Amino acid sequence: MVRDKVVLSKVAPNITLTPLKDGAAFVGATSRSSSSRHVFNIGVLRGYRFLSLFRFKLWWMIPSFGDAASKVPVDTQMLLLEAREASALGSGTIIPADKDADEIFYILILPVLDGPFRTSLQGTDVDTLQFCTESGDPSVQTFEFSEAVMINTDTNPFDLIKKSIRILEKHKGTFSSVEHKKLPAQVDLFGWSTWDAFYDAVDRIGIEEGLKSLSEGGFQPKWLVIDDGWQNISNDTTDNSKLADVEGLKFISRQVNFDANPKFKGSGQGKPIELQEFCKSIKEKYGVKYVYAWHTALGYWAGVSPTSEEMKKYAAKIIYPVQSPGNLSHVVCGTILCVEDEGVAFIEPPRIRDFYEDFHRYLASCGVDGVKVDDQNLLELLGSGYGGRVALTREFLGALEESVINNFKDISLISSMCMSTDYLYSAKKVAVARVSEDFMPTEPTFQTMHIAGVAYTCLLAGEIIVPDWDMFHSNHYTAKFHAAARAIGGCAVYVSDKPGEHDFDVIKRVVLPDGSILRARCAGRPTRDCLFSDPVTDGRSLMKIWNLNKITGVLGVFNCQRGGIWPPIRGAPYNPPSESEPFIISGTVSPTDVEFLSKVAGEDWLGDCAVHAYTTGVVSIMPKKGRLEMTLGFLGFEVFTVSPVRVFDEKYQFAPLGLVDMYNSGGAVEVMNSSLDSSGCKIEIRVRGCGQFGAYSNSKPRSCSIDGKEEDLGYNAENGMLTVALPQECALRTVAFVY
Repeated sequence: MVRDKVVLSKVAPNITLTPLKDGAAFVGATSRSSSSRHVFNIGVLRGYRFLSLFRFKLWWMIPSFGDAASKVPVDTQMLLLEAREASALGSGTIIPADKDADEIFYILILPVLDGPFRTSLQGTDVDTLQFCTESGDPSVQTFEFSEAVMINTDTNPFDLIKKSIRILEKHKGTFSSVEHKKLPAQVDLFGWSTWDAFYDAVDRIGIEEGLKSLSEGGFQPKWLVIDDGWQNISNDTTDNSKLADVEGLKFISRQVNFDANPKFKGSGQGKPIELQEFCKSIKEKYGVKYVYAWHTALGYWAGVSPTSEEMKKYAAKIIYPVQSPGNLSHVVCGTILCVEDEGVAFIEPPRIRDFYEDFHRYLASCGVDGVKVDDQNLLELLGSGYGGRVALTREFLGALEESVINNFKDISLISSMCMSTDYLYSAKKVAVARVSEDFMPTEPTFQTMHIAGVAYTCLLAGEIIVPDWDMFHSNHYTAKFHAAARAIGGCAVYVSDKPGEHDFDVIKRVVLPDGSILRARCAGRPTRDCLFSDPVTDGRSLMKIWNLNKITGVLGVFNCQRGGIWPPIRGAPYNPPSESEPFIISGTVSPTDVEFLSKVAGEDWLGDCAVHAYTTGVVSIMPKKGRLEMTLGFLGFEVFTVSPVRVFDEKYQFAPLGLVDMYNSGGAVEVMNSSLDSSGCKIEIRVRGCGQFGAYSNSKPRSCSIDGKEEDLGYNAENGMLTVALPQECALRTVAFVY
């Protein structure tokens, strides 16, 4: 029962409940026998709209929606229920989407880690909710669990998830929430990745060409990821069919040494150019501040070469991944199939710290500033004989974090292929992680699911790490769609354009000329009215994503319908609407869509907002609960800056909108102050960047100045739009208006 209402009926007699002081509780269970894997019936769940976040593939989560336990997928890592205060919840009545929010509350059912066991949820055909707990090591067994699943409740779903993660953080002590982590500098800068530009064919010449063409367009990447394709690798297979499979061959290949392969060597001024000289050169020539090098958790996809002289000290041994029933119930990734036959050359826990330290020390000596580490969830398949999946993940991740901190600036680590709770609830230091399947520019069905999948995944993952939305192509037919989403995602912005193939009109909407970005304060997440509706396949719902800046809110709205069907599968049939069938979706937006807006509005806020639409330029003044109707065609989007209207001197209404030519315009506004004296009322705004600054004002100011120098201003009396041009040199400036 939650709030004296029945949530689960026919609860099994072996289920235990352990209350916590914070109001939450842990669910556990006992079995008659010990095992390394158990499945327990909790109880019957019916009559609630729910959102499930489940792993559709070893590496990634996507959402699922339903109203009974039979629709809860295997390997669910978060379950959020919607309930209401009035009347019994056992009636089976589904709450309408437009129900008064004051009568609704939410229940979070969160499978967690219980000692060396990892828990997930699943449903049966008769609507019984189950939890599955497994160690991943046949020798690690138990018959009793006391803290396998957390249950908590609140009237605000975002507060509920945040508070629950904080409770877990404090109680378990195995991970840290994102608020308690130091962020690497790259998250606030524009970057470029080599992956979709070159794939495995990446070389130093191509990188220089890409950096040059981006720089010539006025947008120097401040950080670079040298992705897969730079290492020295080999394979030991004698299978001719595998040798002929060019794409699959790399997944059974192993790292030979720490050095870059011959593609990154050349000659200059009569002497060889090594990785160190290359990194130094591109930093000096193209203004790159941070170079990240890619590798996997095991060095390369199939580990390190046991026969290599340089790698012998790590005593790698060939072991074989073992997938759990949960892994096998969904999409099985080809990278796993490749190594199931050939095995991985695995460095055991006692030596993995030495491996990471040696590897990263070498990279740092070459001018590399950080690493992107892929394939991390593979560890959960290798736990047999090593204490299980949780213990092995924690050992490797701890060693990785420690090595990165020891050898690079800060925690300069981008984790990837790691969206399991084994990883999330073991992440003490790492602050940035990929949260989605790849962008994949050649897969048309992935584009809309990419946006929606990231937003929903961030409900959970965004409380523990800063989300990495992956790179995108600035000249792709969906480039604006992706750029707008990343602008409000609270994430780093980076592209993977081929050299010379850029759309700078897109880039300038998310990147300032100095290479910085206007990153929102937290992870972009679905609005409350999107939590239990499928914005990809239901044919009627818009995808709305909210975020906060320092004194404004931002709301992105996307038509993600008709782009594909869950889950994202490469080569899936694509059936977009025709030109004669634009597939227009209608919906509404409101200032209330932006959660916690009052926290950035200030104590004196009366509730009105200025809402600026990026694509149309329309400014609307509306009360907090006001609604604005809108329609979007296929792959259409709109970004609204939601700025609380402040009243000064009891008569001047003012709301800063920021750099109105940027998707997240309000991200440019750092602080706003006012003063009143005999000369009048002065409003001062600290603004970062350059270009057109906009604000709403109910009357025209007497004067405007930038850093004390008087400037011309524009004012539209019909909509209250106030504009002033900021100088092109990017800087933090004080813009003042006097009334």
